[in-house]
Amino acid sequence: METLPIQVTVNGRTYTAEVEPRLLLVHFLRDVLNLTGTHIGCDTTSCGACTVLWNGRPVKSCTVFAVQVDGGEILTVEGLERDGQLHPVQEGFWEEHGLQCGFCTPGMMMTAVALLNENPDPTEEEIRKAISGNLCRCTGYVNIVKAIQYAARKMREGATVHVGGA
Repeated sequence: METLPIQVTVNGRTYTAEVEPRLLLVHFLRDVLNLTGTHIGCDTTSCGACTVLWNGRPVKSCTVFAVQVDGGEILTVEGLERDGQLHPVQEGFWEEHGLQCGFCTPGMMMTAVALLNENPDPTEEEIRKAISGNLCRCTGYVNIVKAIQYAARKMREGATVHVGGA
């Protein structure tokens, strides 16, 4: 099968690869780059477990082709932590018990990061609307909302926030 060259920056590191045009971004991240924090859930954009940030915007990587992100920047859940410091969203999920099984967590976190980058002081309703495309089958969302509120407070208080790059 024909392959196409792509160059993409993922979590601050630039990668060059030859990929099949039909290769999904989620499979490029997991199978080519070995970044398995991005989960594969439904392959139909229904669950949001595969959400990553593409040029700062949340996308469900199960419906984006790797060739589409050529020249772009991708941030995955692995790119949130820096130098042993959790991102405030990661810390919020830890402190507020925003996860149970953890399957939806990477996608929820990436959606939360995008929300807080755009709106540093969201209301509960705005948080619930932002995460409405991410399904959690365990928590009932209460602690996820609390985790995002925690992160918003930390970020407003001036916690060091890393939004991508090495």
